Amino acid sequence: MHIEKANTTPCEGLVPNPKLRLREQVGEVMRYRHYSLRTEEAYWHWIRRFIFFQGKRHPRELGAAEVRAFLSHLAVAEGVAAATQNQALNALVFLYREVLHLSLGDIGEVDRVQRRPKVPVVLSKPEVQRVLAAVTPEYQLPLRLLYGTGLRLMELLRLRVKDVDLERRQIVVRSGKGGKDRVTMVPESLLAELRAHLETQRLRHQRELADGTAAVSLPEGVGKKYPNAEREWPWRYVFLAAGLARDPRSGRVLRHHLHEVNLQRAMKSAVTAAGLSKPATCHTLRHSFATHLLENGYDIRTLQDLLGHKDVTTTQIYTHVMQKPGIGIRSPLDT
Repeated sequence: MHIEKANTTPCEGLVPNPKLRLREQVGEVMRYRHYSLRTEEAYWHWIRRFIFFQGKRHPRELGAAEVRAFLSHLAVAEGVAAATQNQALNALVFLYREVLHLSLGDIGEVDRVQRRPKVPVVLSKPEVQRVLAAVTPEYQLPLRLLYGTGLRLMELLRLRVKDVDLERRQIVVRSGKGGKDRVTMVPESLLAELRAHLETQRLRHQRELADGTAAVSLPEGVGKKYPNAEREWPWRYVFLAAGLARDPRSGRVLRHHLHEVNLQRAMKSAVTAAGLSKPATCHTLRHSFATHLLENGYDIRTLQDLLGHKDVTTTQIYTHVMQKPGIGIRSPLDT
């Protein structure tokens, strides 16, 4: 099967310092392009795997044939998921186009992983209630907000105070999947609790301003453009980690958002305590949000916008797990 179209011609932009090691060159260009730290780590993982697969040869000595062999190996020998193979491809295309400024040309025929649509795990409304009731108090609000807004886990954790508008009952998701912004609602049932949470955080922020520990990590480039933003209330994370941590890029000790592992563990414990047999995770709350909105009669286009899906066919997967599939049409056997 022929590989999907990828722009493999060199692009104009930053030429990394030739005196740096390849890992440092990749990081330099990714920061220049405003890629997240997670993407940088993921891309370097695949670049490193590629180098080791090719006997530790430098990518400058390699080309389209070696990239094709590596991607086929992932599909045939390792049986990775389609999204994983695509991520490896994206990492290598980025390496050649934007770091090495070399043309890969036509990669050609690659053994591709066949993407098979999977029906998501969805909780019923009573199951959601049981799980959320079993969550420990400190994680109640973020997990209820996950279900009430349909946000992805990292979208929730990266929320800053300026992105939550309680007067208009809106949350702005910045740089979601695909780098796009979107707007979702604030559940009315959480307005008072969220307002109280933000007031508590505001008082904490004032105390930390006084003792010099209020600075938070910022998106790449914001700190240079707005030097005081790291200590300003609007840039504060809505859900902060308990303590300080060293920023992996700048090396500075700053305040970061709540770690995703904390919420994942809280969700897992709640699912166990609720006695559910389904393998429910934090992302299951997003699936349940989408399915329950469809069951409540909202149209799929509205749901597509709320979820931030690029293609409505992605959203349509939830029609397969509704309690009333087929948009409520009754079987003739039932009549």
